[in-house]
Amino acid sequence: MILFAYFILYFLLVFVVRSLLLWQRTGVNPLTFNKKDDAHGYNGKIYTFISFLELMVVGVYAFKIEWYKYLLSFWYLENEILFKIGWVFLILSLIVVWFSQTQMANSWRIGIDEKNKTELVTSGMFSISRNPIFLGIMIANIGLFLVIPNAFTLLIISLSVISINTQIRLEEDFLKQEFGNEYLKYRKKVRRWL
Repeated sequence: MILFAYFILYFLLVFVVRSLLLWQRTGVNPLTFNKKDDAHGYNGKIYTFISFLELMVVGVYAFKIEWYKYLLSFWYLENEILFKIGWVFLILSLIVVWFSQTQMANSWRIGIDEKNKTELVTSGMFSISRNPIFLGIMIANIGLFLVIPNAFTLLIISLSVISINTQIRLEEDFLKQEFGNEYLKYRKKVRRWL
């Protein structure tokens, strides 16, 4: 039940509250995934699928534990130490994502915003990683796997690795066009992940 409450809180804080705050301040909808049949639109569909899959897995674990066996549990990874490490990762993820979004301020988007000009953020968490929000999301996915190790949480990690790396490359191309040399200098100075 605590894990389910955590995921609802995580979703509300980093997506709903953050989106509403940005929309209230700027009038801009931060959800920019398009409905087109291109890589950006497809990635939006994958993110949505991953979110529903996480909710389903955590919901089964919280409310229908008798169904948990159908998620193909890796019982040999279920132990107290990995469970605690998983929770540390989950809490760390929320902190990293929240602070990174805060540092992006009005430039934060979910996807690529080709309509509204933003600033290139290179300070704070972005001086350590070019993608601290994605890094935080991956930390959460690994944490979830350590808390409830099963085939579906492993699938979530696998889909996220592919989808996030695709999104990063799409965003890098966009930032190169949008900011030119400023972005290229930043890219040389700061690594993609850490």
